[in-house]
Amino acid sequence: MAFIIQLAMIIAATKIAGHVSVRLGQPAVLGELIIGILIGPALLGLVPDSEMMHIFSEIGVLMLMFIAGLETDLEGLRDSARASSAVALGGVIFPLGLGCLTGLLLGMDMSHAVFLGLTLSATSVSISVQTLKELGKLQTRESVTLLGAAVLDDVLVIVLLAFAMSFFSDAQAPIWWIIAEKFLFFASAILAAWKGVPWLIQLCGRLRVSEPVIAAALAIAFLFSWYADLLGVAGIIGAFIAGAAIARTSFKELIEHKIEPVAYSIFVPVFFVSIGLKVTFSGIEHHLGFLIIITVIAILTKLVGSGLGAWLSGFSLLSSSRIGSGMISRGEVALILVSIGIDAHLLDQQYFTPLIIIVILSTLVTPPVLKFLFDKKEAPARANK
Repeated sequence: MAFIIQLAMIIAATKIAGHVSVRLGQPAVLGELIIGILIGPALLGLVPDSEMMHIFSEIGVLMLMFIAGLETDLEGLRDSARASSAVALGGVIFPLGLGCLTGLLLGMDMSHAVFLGLTLSATSVSISVQTLKELGKLQTRESVTLLGAAVLDDVLVIVLLAFAMSFFSDAQAPIWWIIAEKFLFFASAILAAWKGVPWLIQLCGRLRVSEPVIAAALAIAFLFSWYADLLGVAGIIGAFIAGAAIARTSFKELIEHKIEPVAYSIFVPVFFVSIGLKVTFSGIEHHLGFLIIITVIAILTKLVGSGLGAWLSGFSLLSSSRIGSGMISRGEVALILVSIGIDAHLLDQQYFTPLIIIVILSTLVTPPVLKFLFDKKEAPARANK
């Protein structure tokens, strides 16, 4: 019963906070993220970071990325593959290199410095997706490039993580096997999305039960997410691919219309709040210098690295800045990496809390920066070649 009360509190608090945020000229998601810190263990302590909260938040982020897949322009995603690759590459090289160098200058050994760089290289586009959705910009060329880059960024970081763990840690799977798993996931998931999902959705549409298509769509999204996680890829990528596959069917609008109310009334608010629940200020005064330096590096390296990749691909300076800012959020992907680093002894326990706060600060920065840049007058983009 305690969880039910906490759930009611989260739903009410996120809607009020989102409304206040919009009235102040910011995206609603910014208020929803901040309210998690306010009602969580760091301040008021009204809602704990429990296992049930984690489950609901996982469902929330999967539904959020599934809806993003439903709304994605597949032709645009294919056409922006070159630009997405450049954005992803710049968004990994800059934070990895500067993060590793900074770690060494701060006295970390090589393994810890490399893992710090990898953590800063992660990107979670879920917060950017919600912000762009609120701004009505999810179908723009910048947004489509951003989504493609986030998927590629995830793959690059996972492969680099596999190399790092095999080099610095014992009893890990061989590198060739790690890479083969990623190849197997994308090859099989894309094949299933192309051939199997549309056929299955059409088949379920004939069932004489209530909401068979909606049930099938959610089941497919969760199965793709589970399959991605099984092969070492972030579950949100599986959910996104499932949504993009269903977008090719005639049921796209029906599914989107019926799933959005469920997602945005219950599960997505819990996901936003759950990020704030991980904040703790205990002992943080001993790491203020580290926190400030790494936060600045985390923000600037993604903004500059990914933005440079977009600019070299033919985007205007303003459009490149929008894409770079959309890659800043580390979100749940970096939180997972931090946990892996602690478990594998590739990250000192003393840096756990500061890095969690850095991840959350990068997530909080993203919505207002995106809104500011998308509110600016559109500059003409250079032609893509």
